[in-house]
Amino acid sequence: MAKKLPAIVKQIQKHKLQEINYAYQKNISFSQLQMFDQCPHKWNMVYRAGIKIYQPSIHTVFGKAFHETIQNYLTVLYETSGVEADKLDLHQDLHDRLIHHYKDELKGNNNEHFSTSEELKEFWEDGCGILDYLKKKRSGYFAVKGWSLVGVEIPITLTPHVGYQNTIYKGYLDLVLYHEPTDSFEIIDFKTSKSGWGDYAKKDEMKQMQLILYKDFFHKQFNIPLDSIRVKFLIVRRKVSINPYTEAVTSRFQEFVPASGTKKINQARRQLRTSSPNALIEMVGT
Repeated sequence: MAKKLPAIVKQIQKHKLQEINYAYQKNISFSQLQMFDQCPHKWNMVYRAGIKIYQPSIHTVFGKAFHETIQNYLTVLYETSGVEADKLDLHQDLHDRLIHHYKDELKGNNNEHFSTSEELKEFWEDGCGILDYLKKKRSGYFAVKGWSLVGVEIPITLTPHVGYQNTIYKGYLDLVLYHEPTDSFEIIDFKTSKSGWGDYAKKDEMKQMQLILYKDFFHKQFNIPLDSIRVKFLIVRRKVSINPYTEAVTSRFQEFVPASGTKKINQARRQLRTSSPNALIEMVGT
């Protein structure tokens, strides 16, 4: 039986997206911003010259499959019950999604294999370990009482700023939850990692910018106050280690909450303003 949803959640779920008219509008995504930040020349080849340089990998296949598996589990958890969620065969679900995405990437790679059955099995077993941990520790990361699922893969499509009406930012939010007692939202972005994020990854401004922009765009698209939105990364570890002194096992989940106040949001807005398609083309030349 479906749970009764708060009015604000229903409103967001019924929201009609801004349509993109590709005849005169250009789409920009976070992956474009990230690529330009790392290598403007590479961005120029991919988005202006149309040269395909994407290389599939087991990491991207696993990332897609795992995202879908955990999102399916959490959807059942919040929309039905924990009992029903725990009945799902997550191991099989992850297996099927891994095979599906591998075959899909294989076609795009001229049917040239980019992994092995042994490697696929290793990643599947790693994923099973994460999912087993999730079922055991679920309440510590995903409370249910007072919470409602707004959605998974919630699309964001809007004009990022005045002056670039022919530019549309398009992105997808991994998971958005609503906490009715405090009238607040939480945006969670899942990241798969071998052993988690160290200080270097946590200090990476570009990594943080993704969630900060998502917070800003969620605020603009759904007219939600910025101070009612929290964001966090949930990094899932494929490999765990054991402390030789305490014998404590590393958690499969690592939470990282980036600073996302006014200063950070304004910084992200400026970055986006200078990295939209029009600005990028001006930078790399016509």
